[in-house]
Amino acid sequence: MNHMLRWLFFAIVVRPLMIIILGTNLRHRERIPARGPAIIVANHNSHLDVFALMHVLGLERLRYVRPVAAADYFLTKPIRSWFARNIVGIIPIDRNQVGRDREGRHPLQAISDSLDNEDIVLLFPEGTRGEPETMMDFQTGVAHLARRHPDVPVIPVFMRGLGKALPKGEAILVPFLCDIVFGSPLESGLPKKEFMGRLNESIDALSAELGGGEWA
Repeated sequence: MNHMLRWLFFAIVVRPLMIIILGTNLRHRERIPARGPAIIVANHNSHLDVFALMHVLGLERLRYVRPVAAADYFLTKPIRSWFARNIVGIIPIDRNQVGRDREGRHPLQAISDSLDNEDIVLLFPEGTRGEPETMMDFQTGVAHLARRHPDVPVIPVFMRGLGKALPKGEAILVPFLCDIVFGSPLESGLPKKEFMGRLNESIDALSAELGGGEWA
């Protein structure tokens, strides 16, 4: 990862985009982790989601922020792959991997390695971008990560507006105010079903804080 190019891109391109063109309303800044390791779990409607979260985490934390992303999408074309690895700093995950690979590595091992390196991992459990401002069911990989790393805080985040600013399948950015709400850390080490229940309840509560109902 080229840390200097990454810092320059977020300082010169992403920061003005989020502040001037879109506008970002951040709630509960005090809940942002000061350092890693940490897992930030958010809903996913747009490619802008990653940039918005990395923006509010701040340039001082940028070196340690690692978004989880699909290898079958981001690593298939040379330019996209270079940008994803060197500028965004993704942790590429094979969404089709079931069980351990040929080298005996668990599907979540790359994320575990990043957490062991005290990074802040950005995770979108829907697995893919949904329709604008519509949430899909969360996949349970985050519960497995929480069990593997019981001392690592899992922080739920709800985002609204980015699915309208740049929805899936669109290439033209529409200026639209986005809201980002940080929740309190969840208790790790819970059984999968209980953990997922608490995660969903927390996301619903954060959505309700913005008014609930139809996403404006």
